[in-house]
Amino acid sequence: MLAELDAALGERRASGLMRERRVIDSAQGPSVRIGEREFIAFASNDYLGLANAPELVDALCHAARAWGVGAGASHLIVGHQRPHELLEQELADYVAPCEGARALMLSSGYLANLAILTALAGRNDAIFADRLNHACLTDGALLSRATLTRYPHCDVHALREALATTQARRRFIVTDAVFSMDGDIAPLPELLAVAHAHDAWLVVDDAHGFGVLGGGRGSLAHFGLSSERIVYMGTLGKAAGVAGAFIAAHPLVIETLVQTARPYIYTTAAPAALAETLRTALRCIRDGDARRAQLGTLIAAFRARAEALPWTLLASSTPIQPLVVGEVETAVRVSEALAARSILVPAIRPPTVPAGTARLRISLSAAHTLDDVDALARALSEVAADA
Repeated sequence: MLAELDAALGERRASGLMRERRVIDSAQGPSVRIGEREFIAFASNDYLGLANAPELVDALCHAARAWGVGAGASHLIVGHQRPHELLEQELADYVAPCEGARALMLSSGYLANLAILTALAGRNDAIFADRLNHACLTDGALLSRATLTRYPHCDVHALREALATTQARRRFIVTDAVFSMDGDIAPLPELLAVAHAHDAWLVVDDAHGFGVLGGGRGSLAHFGLSSERIVYMGTLGKAAGVAGAFIAAHPLVIETLVQTARPYIYTTAAPAALAETLRTALRCIRDGDARRAQLGTLIAAFRARAEALPWTLLASSTPIQPLVVGEVETAVRVSEALAARSILVPAIRPPTVPAGTARLRISLSAAHTLDDVDALARALSEVAADA
């Protein structure tokens, strides 16, 4: 078996698909240190710059003294502490996918999506998923044992046609709200209309929209949507700056997840100190209009400076700005050339993105400055000229 693993890893390395971990020797922020070198980092999902914000650091220190550093058990044993309960109430009120919604906190977005799909869908059901959905939505759909149909990216007509033929007991339309590798936004109003027309649920993964869109309330608020058919998932380790995830939905949906979702029932609760810190993060998101305005300024500035580059900049109004360069070798070479200039931008390769669309995934944060964006644009121009 070891020989087989060695051969498979060798093939991955030869194809330019080997991933390696960088060891960061500093807190997260617009710049990070690796060893003795400082880099401007356009690689994290810390969209509002909260991951090392003084308010959150102080909140965590205070919360750790009050609540300790571990929950000690799962939520349904003795791990559900007052900060968890308060955070869930505040998140449900803030996102409000429907009137009277409840929320449920989990340890990661991956677990949250597995919980939703495996608890609500089963063998006699059907899941209709956007082809570019995050891997955890695909895995959740497969684990649910429901029939899975993947419709072309954001193609509402194809989705409608697929739903028209199903005889499934329960139907689920499942989509990212902001697509993590393209940065575009799903047509949620149209998807919700299709859900109503075909008696389906709409599962929305708003990992990259919560805290950024809709004045911070996320993609539903961005479009002004509310419905008992919506099951909403938001992450707490991206724009919120800490860790974990939450699901917000009708109270009967949430209670069903509490009683039956294995990723919730059989996981030790996240530390109460993190939940208390996230309550501070939520206040920062609520009051974060200046951060979101700064982020919008940086997005516009980068897109204007990137027009002259030879690579394809995908249409995106979000902090995710993908530059498609094509082949794996080119993407890796450009990423390495930027690193040599003290700028970190990851090369995203298949199978994360389709073959022939390897790209640089540039992530902007409100903690960046216009000087940072200018430095990135200059470096990209230099690398393009040398290519």
